[in-house]
Amino acid sequence: MAVHHHSCSPMVLKAVVAVMAIGLAVYIVGPPLYWHFAEGLAAVGSSASSSSCAPCVCDCTSQPLLTLPDGLSNSSFADCGKRDTELSEEMENSFTDLLSEELKLREAEAVESQRRADMALLEAKKMASQYQKEADKCNSGMETCEEAREKAEAALQAQKRLSEMWEMRARQRGWNDGNQDSVLRRHLQEL
Repeated sequence: MAVHHHSCSPMVLKAVVAVMAIGLAVYIVGPPLYWHFAEGLAAVGSSASSSSCAPCVCDCTSQPLLTLPDGLSNSSFADCGKRDTELSEEMENSFTDLLSEELKLREAEAVESQRRADMALLEAKKMASQYQKEADKCNSGMETCEEAREKAEAALQAQKRLSEMWEMRARQRGWNDGNQDSVLRRHLQEL
């Protein structure tokens, strides 16, 4: 029964592992780079659209407080700068929180992708090791078969020489193809 072992060459195996590694790297690094690029474009787009409006000038400290009749003052005008900075800080904090959550989500995705990549690489290494073991077994089996063939060939040659020697002795004692039985009986009696 012949057993056929199919084995890949080491170069093909290395190429497959290299392609898998590149694919995993693109899979892991690609989405964060895409989102970073997209956010950069969005920021450039929003700054271009916001630059079309004239900036608000609200320097309340340089403006005198409005004085109403009867000596009342309008404090709402003085509060305009405070409200704007509070609103700006609140929006900045909100944006920072959203960005922080997005980064945490991306980090979790990256960690999961890295874990999957590590598992795939480990599986590829296991398969490569298994193929190498099978190849080693096959090579060992081939060497054993070759040694057994060489021994059998040497034994056959020795047996042929022995047969030739016995045939030569038999012919010296009068054996030929026609009188085999009588010569054989005589030879057995001499032994």
